[in-house]
Amino acid sequence: MPRKIISISSNDAGQRLDKFLTKTFPNLPHSVLHKCIRTKDVKLNGARCTAESHLKTGDTLSLYWQEEYFQQAPKEYDFLKAPVKLRIVYEDANLMLLDKPPGLIVHPGDDYHFDSLIARIQHYLYDKGEYCPEKEQSFAPALVNRIDRNTGGIVIAAKTAEALRILNQKVKDRELRKLYLCVACGHMEREAAVLEGYLTKNEVQNRVYFSRKPSPGAKSVRTGYQVLEERAECSLLQVELFTGRTHQIRAHMAALGHPLAGDGKYGKNKVNKALDFPYQALCSYRLEFRFASPAGELGYLNGREFQVQDVWFLEKFRQLPK
Repeated sequence: MPRKIISISSNDAGQRLDKFLTKTFPNLPHSVLHKCIRTKDVKLNGARCTAESHLKTGDTLSLYWQEEYFQQAPKEYDFLKAPVKLRIVYEDANLMLLDKPPGLIVHPGDDYHFDSLIARIQHYLYDKGEYCPEKEQSFAPALVNRIDRNTGGIVIAAKTAEALRILNQKVKDRELRKLYLCVACGHMEREAAVLEGYLTKNEVQNRVYFSRKPSPGAKSVRTGYQVLEERAECSLLQVELFTGRTHQIRAHMAALGHPLAGDGKYGKNKVNKALDFPYQALCSYRLEFRFASPAGELGYLNGREFQVQDVWFLEKFRQLPK
């Protein structure tokens, strides 16, 4: 008799068998998992299977390994420590669009205490009864994209595994258009341009370095901008990323001699002190769904556009002298 029988739900379907079991039973060592599959201590629909077998809704897994490897669901969840404080731009049964405030991390990091955007989302959905960890075997609501801690703006969260798979693919295929607003120091030489270059990341310093020529380890970048307004000391830009690299806008603008106001990493301390922006003046303020291929159950989003209504630095920018 199997020690445990699992029915595969829609949130579990589409995964490889080994990936599903690793997420569902983190106490199970990798070597033991593969041995169990080889020795038929894992059966899919009563038959022998492989690590690469893909799961479908309604499949049944029979598991025969030792009891110690079955992890019990915890009675307390860290995400319940996070405040339920969200600025929701849009929500439906499949996804949420959140306006992340600057200063909030999106995922737990090395200095994590209890608060993050994903923890707030999970707490919110738990309170609504839309996310119950006890009923999920491998899935938890997850973020599709991320932005820097001190950058504000739209972040996409998937409520279902299928929505997460579709949106991840759409991001990879660049079928989502994301536009940013930023305040750059000084006046741009051109009203609009598409900038190109290369970025090299220094993991220890958590920063990137811009160059105009390729070098080992460098990644190509393309950044488009358009000047919307000017003040005596700064320019308000709309920026579009044609590549999505770490700190791309911040580093590219700084390399042009126009760092973002308030940017403590790539900006100028003297200028930042005079302008007194508490964070880098950068916001992912607009999202457009532009599907060029089928989007399954998310097809209804095609052509829709969403925008942050309150960009925190706009009023401060417009108070600067002309």
